[in-house]
Amino acid sequence: MTRIPLQQVVERLQAHYGQPKPPKLAGPWEMILWENVAYLADDDRRLEAFQTLKKRVGTKPEQVISASDEALLEVTRHGILANRFAKKLRRCAQIALEEFDGDLRPVLKLLFPKAKKAFQKFPGIGEPGAEKILLFSRTYPLLALESNGLRVLLRLGFGAEKKSYSTTYRLVQKAIGGELDKAFSWLIEAHLLLRRHGKDLCRRIDPLCEQCPLAADCEYYQEGDPR
Repeated sequence: MTRIPLQQVVERLQAHYGQPKPPKLAGPWEMILWENVAYLADDDRRLEAFQTLKKRVGTKPEQVISASDEALLEVTRHGILANRFAKKLRRCAQIALEEFDGDLRPVLKLLFPKAKKAFQKFPGIGEPGAEKILLFSRTYPLLALESNGLRVLLRLGFGAEKKSYSTTYRLVQKAIGGELDKAFSWLIEAHLLLRRHGKDLCRRIDPLCEQCPLAADCEYYQEGDPR
């Protein structure tokens, strides 16, 4: 079957879900904290965790690294593996202070490969997460994808799933490369809509295909692809 254009994918998802709202975060450092405050928490719980961090500890690296274990656990208990993620928050602060003098904003001025590599030094920030920071900071116009959004595009026929997640990610990026709108607002909206669709309907297990606004053009649904 003919693959649906990416622009139409985003348009249909916007019509289905409405206009998405990105979290209000002050720069790349708060984006890194956002990814580490609560593991496997939904968006509401993650927001609660982040607000608890701001109120109970503060978001400056020196505030995080000097906080008590209990104060950090109060934050990370909004998700699972609280002890591990409290240590990750402290490790993030350590890296920010020791390698970036507490200020990550200069990283945004680096060339794309170096900026991405710098952000990948932090716990919880792989290649997709680093690209997300560069997108949401409106530094580089690319469509960063997390696992839910990636799954949606794979099922629609963009790229191919391989054993290696990084290989799969790059193949999908290559497939969508010629269809991207370079406007930051469109790219951020596309990221958020694809992520929500993967979480709400296009789930890894038991996807709700009958409710999907993309089902008529979905290889997974039309051909019974086991991905």
